[in-house]
Amino acid sequence: MASEAAGVRQLEQKVRALIPNQSGTRLAVDEEVLLEALGHAARPGPRPAATSRVDAAISGALKGPFLLRILYRKRKEDRPRERVVAPHGLLLGVRRYLVARDRQKPVHAPLQHYRVEEIYEAEVLGESFQLDAGFNIRNHAEKGFGSFESASEYGEVVWRFSREAAPHARRFVFHPTQTIEEEPGGSLIVRFRASGHLDVKSRPTMTPPLKSLSALIRLENMRI
Repeated sequence: MASEAAGVRQLEQKVRALIPNQSGTRLAVDEEVLLEALGHAARPGPRPAATSRVDAAISGALKGPFLLRILYRKRKEDRPRERVVAPHGLLLGVRRYLVARDRQKPVHAPLQHYRVEEIYEAEVLGESFQLDAGFNIRNHAEKGFGSFESASEYGEVVWRFSREAAPHARRFVFHPTQTIEEEPGGSLIVRFRASGHLDVKSRPTMTPPLKSLSALIRLENMRI
């Protein structure tokens, strides 16, 4: 049994060696999901409350795909109101967001992000629809930093981590498409393309242990 396990591990290492860095990051995430499903891993910390009926409806609509009727409340609204949306995917994290298009808006209107915890009711409708041509939830997620995505804010982001902060920054993947440049003095430059100005400005300084080193992290560029 030990020899078989060693053989599997060697095969895994060979496969990983053939996988590009970006795909390797995704594989690591997929492993985490698998371990969690098998009961070998857990996610500590606070998380929004989930409603099983809403979750089941979202899952059923995405598998169709089918239109979804939701009772949803925006942050500035006092009461939730009914909407019919075309769901395209789900963004997972501390908060979950349903990526969908409001059917009352024009066909070419941008996809919106609906906070799942603010969906009070959800019902799968019998009507199917066509997903946007070429849509891919991973690619969509990479356009934003955090959960926010806006074409008007999309551009190059450059962070410079000082020599003191660089060792900690090297242990984080801030964005799936990031590239890293080592500087002669020991500082580190991280580059990627995304939108979400507020998150881009605050995220590295909110990531432990980088939070205590916030004065040593500088936003070099946010080119749009």
